[in-house]
Amino acid sequence: MIPISAVPSMIDILAIAAHRDDVEQTCGGTLLAMQAKGWRTGILDLTQGESGTRGTAAERAAEAAEAGRILHVAHREALDLPDGNVQNTLENRLKVAGVLRRLRPRVVILPYWQGRHPDHYTSATLGYEACFVSGLAKMETPGEAQAPHRPFKILYASLYADVRPTFVVDITLFAEQRFQSLMAYRSQYAQQPQGGGLFVPEGEIRETTFATARHYGLLAGVRYAEPFVQKEVGMADDLMLLPVASL
Repeated sequence: MIPISAVPSMIDILAIAAHRDDVEQTCGGTLLAMQAKGWRTGILDLTQGESGTRGTAAERAAEAAEAGRILHVAHREALDLPDGNVQNTLENRLKVAGVLRRLRPRVVILPYWQGRHPDHYTSATLGYEACFVSGLAKMETPGEAQAPHRPFKILYASLYADVRPTFVVDITLFAEQRFQSLMAYRSQYAQQPQGGGLFVPEGEIRETTFATARHYGLLAGVRYAEPFVQKEVGMADDLMLLPVASL
């Protein structure tokens, strides 16, 4: 067995989501902000988009590659879980754990654990349990054998959840670039009749995207932000360095 400490990390921060374009909507600005600080970022899409109302899996793959380029991610890949039927099974947990062991992120960002789309909230539980399984030394994962790895921090991107965030990330400098990464998905957001009742009209996407980011920015006294929830209690070393004014 390879010692865990001897295996270098390929990615510092890995965002895991059900569908190609979920990350762009919920934490794309954060990935940009973290990459600008020198951290290596990555995206794991669990499905390939074969069941989507708009576009094909091939179109979504090309769009995801372009969006990843705009977000400056160091790595992006997609698993083959069924689009529209993501299940939290041992087989799927091991597939995700295999990626975690290979990329070895310190921070994992997951979808929030409640929502309208079953794929989204199932991916939250699946991702969390995969992070746990990934650290079990005797658990084998698909593909080439990798040393166990368990991320240090698990965060939940809560942009579309009706919850008060634990914290927000200032994405003011990256709001426009984040928006451009979302608009790389022309099969999803270009004006078209198919799925008209499910998608925000193209002419309103910019306003909606920036208004939502502005709302979360106002909570912390910045212009644009993305919200996150963590389940564990946070800790402060110095009260004099706590950010965000109370009054």
